Amino acid sequence: MHEFGPAGVLQYEELDDPKPGPGQVRIAVAASGVHLVDTTIRSGAMADGPLANPRLPTIPGREVAGRVDAVGDDVDPDWLGARVVAHLGAESSGYAELAVVSEVSLHRLGRAVADDAAVAMIGTGRTAVGVLDVAAITPDDVVLVTAAAGGLGTLFVQASRAAGAVVIGVAGGGSKVRVARELGALAVDYSRSDWPAEVRAALDDRPITVALDGVGGDIGAQALDLVSPNGRLVLFGYSAGAPTEINFWRLYATGVRVAVALGPHTFAQGRMRGLEERALAAADSGMWRPLIQRFPLRDAAAAHTAIEARATTGKVVLIP
Repeated sequence: MHEFGPAGVLQYEELDDPKPGPGQVRIAVAASGVHLVDTTIRSGAMADGPLANPRLPTIPGREVAGRVDAVGDDVDPDWLGARVVAHLGAESSGYAELAVVSEVSLHRLGRAVADDAAVAMIGTGRTAVGVLDVAAITPDDVVLVTAAAGGLGTLFVQASRAAGAVVIGVAGGGSKVRVARELGALAVDYSRSDWPAEVRAALDDRPITVALDGVGGDIGAQALDLVSPNGRLVLFGYSAGAPTEINFWRLYATGVRVAVALGPHTFAQGRMRGLEERALAAADSGMWRPLIQRFPLRDAAAAHTAIEARATTGKVVLIP
């Protein structure tokens, strides 16, 4: 990426192979994760967010899985040949056939976890664990999940079902509604103007006790309106482009509790690795089965376009 802008600024090019330095390994990449935040970074808008824009030129991508094919000085040689996954953080450079990462970021992969599933867990999965820690779902809950066919939403549906809760997933379009339904949720199409009424009908007026919302905007506001008195709304983003507006008078009147699941408490020093380990363990045990939508590495721009158009299902992964 030589400039910021629309998806077309992502160029498929051949560069010199990177070499690991001290404390680093090189991964022969089998799968690279694509995240909504990648599109924000690419556009140049991250300057207004929590991260600084990267220096150009740069290779995007913060999540990779594959085999270690080279190690730098002071690295345990036992890593050579190991199947691993890593979150590259601000270092980026994951949209590539080869990626260099710090040894301390590596996780060994069990046989049960495929490379693309591992990529889903190392970023999206760890976020899901952090959000679910805040939500504290119990068998007594009725859970509303917005964007229920997305990378996070599909995990929330599975986790809520595993906790014994009733789950209703809302998603945009018939195919995405079917995905949520196949995961065991009651499902409603939130592209329909009367979707809140359809939610109430699907639940037979059972009260929603928890709403997990990363969409924001009008959808988030409508989700908040559906939460019953003394229920809770857990916020973790606003893919619609605007945060959910909170009417504090309504909160006072109903006792609805609003929690922001992502913040300094989530990304505190030393906590992220624990979240990653728990997410990978959930996939290794079969408790979570991430849905994957794959694109060839050379089509990274198409993957970004699809994410921005909300035309993807599950976790988007690039395959070199």
